[in-house]
Amino acid sequence: MIKTSTAPYAALLLRVSLGVMFLAHVGLKIFVFSIPGFVGYFGSLGLPAVVAYAVIALELFGGLALILGLYAPWVALPLALEMLGTIVLVHGANGWLFTSKGGGWEYPAFWVVGLIVLYLLGDGAMALRPQRERA
Repeated sequence: MIKTSTAPYAALLLRVSLGVMFLAHVGLKIFVFSIPGFVGYFGSLGLPAVVAYAVIALELFGGLALILGLYAPWVALPLALEMLGTIVLVHGANGWLFTSKGGGWEYPAFWVVGLIVLYLLGDGAMALRPQRERA
């Protein structure tokens, strides 16, 4: 049974916490690894530089959109796809535990689940974009 009186606040908590995590994640890329360092890392994976820049933009603007509640369910989908990409291209071969050398895939998988749950729940309370009921 779903507590309809508190579900919008559950979506708010999930939305804001995921948004903050994405801002922290992109901050690591920008301020610790540096943008050129991150682009170089993507090159070492055989990916074009433009993909690295797209990931930075997605995490930055996606994180802000989640926090503010701007089309959060629709922002959650490309972010979930990005996290699936990190599992396939980066963390999948390192094992399950994120404490494994190179980081396993448990943490990105948890993000994927959280993002899918947010997609299913909707924007939640205090979103800048009012939520419409879905059938």
